[in-house]
Amino acid sequence: MSTLAISLSLSLSSSSSSRPRPRPRPPLPQLNPRKSGKGALGVVAVCGEEEKKNPWGTLFDVEDPRPRVLQLKEGKSKFLDMNQAIEVARLDIQYCDWRARQDVLTIMTLHDKVVEVLNPLAREYKSIGTVKKELAELQEDLASAHKQVHISEARVATALDKLAYMEALVNDRLLQDRNTSDSDQSSHSPSTSSSSSMTVSSSKMSRRSLNVSGPVKDYPPALKNFWYPVAFSDDLKADTMIPVDCFEEPWVLFRGKDGEPGCVQNTCAHRACPLHLGSVNEGRIQCPYHGWEYSTDGKCKKMPSTRLLDVRIKSLPCFEQDGMVWIWPGDAPPMATLPSLQPPTGFTIHAQIVMELPVEHGLLLDNLLDLAHAPFTHTSTFAKGWSVPSLVKFLTPASGLQGYWDPYPIDMEFRPPCMVLSTIGISKPGKLEGQNTRQCSTHLHQLHVCLPSSKQKTRLLYRMSLDFAPILKHIPFMHILWRHFADQVLNEDLKLVLGQQERMINGANVWNWPVTYDKLGIRYRIWRDAVERGAKQLPYSNPKKISGEWF
Repeated sequence: MSTLAISLSLSLSSSSSSRPRPRPRPPLPQLNPRKSGKGALGVVAVCGEEEKKNPWGTLFDVEDPRPRVLQLKEGKSKFLDMNQAIEVARLDIQYCDWRARQDVLTIMTLHDKVVEVLNPLAREYKSIGTVKKELAELQEDLASAHKQVHISEARVATALDKLAYMEALVNDRLLQDRNTSDSDQSSHSPSTSSSSSMTVSSSKMSRRSLNVSGPVKDYPPALKNFWYPVAFSDDLKADTMIPVDCFEEPWVLFRGKDGEPGCVQNTCAHRACPLHLGSVNEGRIQCPYHGWEYSTDGKCKKMPSTRLLDVRIKSLPCFEQDGMVWIWPGDAPPMATLPSLQPPTGFTIHAQIVMELPVEHGLLLDNLLDLAHAPFTHTSTFAKGWSVPSLVKFLTPASGLQGYWDPYPIDMEFRPPCMVLSTIGISKPGKLEGQNTRQCSTHLHQLHVCLPSSKQKTRLLYRMSLDFAPILKHIPFMHILWRHFADQVLNEDLKLVLGQQERMINGANVWNWPVTYDKLGIRYRIWRDAVERGAKQLPYSNPKKISGEWF
């Protein structure tokens, strides 16, 4: 590869099998002059022991004009005439040109060495275009391989389902034969065999389903021993109160004199009046009935018209983090750390909405952790125009509560005890494009907090963040539009989930036949069941430990 070609382009394909190098010659240390008949300076390239003329040598094969200048000045008188002066000037210009050519040659030689050291593509005679073409071909091969992997996974899943079905048939047949034999030997009636077969069939069914039926049971104490977000920090002003129901107990949030949030029982110790009907006075919440005032720790600090007594109402540990107010409703000592709910880096919060929904929080979490229903339920909102894939899967580690949907570009995570985080890759607002979130240039991040207010009521905290269009945050009344859109989406779900709840209360099981795309919802139910049973080691709490799998 010639040095001049390298200076014009970082790489250029060469048909020769080895790289020619210019021979050093003076006046620079790298250069070695070869004199022609007129003393001209020639440029050659050395490859092994064979010398070849440099194709660009004519650019540098220029006569050094300095000897002619000396001859002209020595052979004449002290004074030069006009023609002689012009000749000297012409030779000076030639010298400048000669000098510039030598400098260019030196720079090209050094550049060639730098390219050899820093650019392995040039050493291998591969142009950038060639490399790009090869990379594109590799990307196509990877995409094809990725697609083939999904096809193989689908085939394996189908084969496993068929295997399980065949296993059930074989077991039932073996059991039936055994029962028939037992019946012949012990003269049992046929109904006994039928009953046993039904028992096995029922047992087989129970392995593939969850029992989430009947009226909602009382919440176990273990489910309360978590930090729960109950309000957005921006909604809790210095002179405001926020009443909150949590696990069927009434509480009220307000800020103390130091500005820190507090949570106390929403019932006055005097006459059981709701405290949120009163006001906040110098960092104390004042009962509207007789003016008793309580601090954030629940102690009564003022009793107008009577002697101050040692009275205290129940209070909860309260903390503020990531723009949210958290409480600890359980009896166990609070955990030292709170889970982070901040949007990912680069995202700006655009909307924060609080809703009270007449749904048990577990059913609402089931709905939020399920994306396969979107093309059928949300046809008038965010899933309008979505196609219905032949197979929807949630891909996750064996012991994880997070992963991504296939074929939708959506990452999702269930974060105990009641939070769902999702990141949706979009090319334009309201449109899905790409197989994963990394292939999308813009994203929507969502946080759903489902606080269990009561057995049939959920306090929903919704936060929406975008990594594009930051100007939308400053448009007047934009929050009203986001609220309207959120209401539309939730209303599409509510009419279905409320129907589920009604059936469940009357005894129907809402988790009869889990399938592949139910994986994340199933894992949430397994986690919650372990919490309610008081298990010492909760499933999916240790990412290195592989728990029992459903799929």
